Amino acid sequence: MRFILENDAHHYLVSSYGAGWVNVNEREFRRSLIVMPKQVIADWPPQTFGDLETLHFETIAQLEPEMVVLGTGGRQQFPHPRLIQPLLAKGIGVETMDTAAACRTYNIIMLEGRRVAAALLMMVD
Repeated sequence: MRFILENDAHHYLVSSYGAGWVNVNEREFRRSLIVMPKQVIADWPPQTFGDLETLHFETIAQLEPEMVVLGTGGRQQFPHPRLIQPLLAKGIGVETMDTAAACRTYNIIMLEGRRVAAALLMMVD
């Protein structure tokens, strides 16, 4: 099925992505970031899956999304439950997938009008 996502200038949408970059509202990012419907946090500190710490998820929890889509780079990897505890403790859902899938999923959930945060680690070659 073919569908077209309309770009809303008042919301942040992932328009494209590739190895080492993500394009949000026609702005290219080359470091990990957090994308939400009303804000983008550039240079989210973890640059690789192995860099993830509890503090990174505490930062996301403070943003108060209803769910987080975690893009773990070029392949799906699951963080240890203790790392995502700050989100779970606040009743924030967490979905983990590779970054390409996370970009697509974020767009769909955001267009549903939900408070979603995409925490995206870059895909590498």
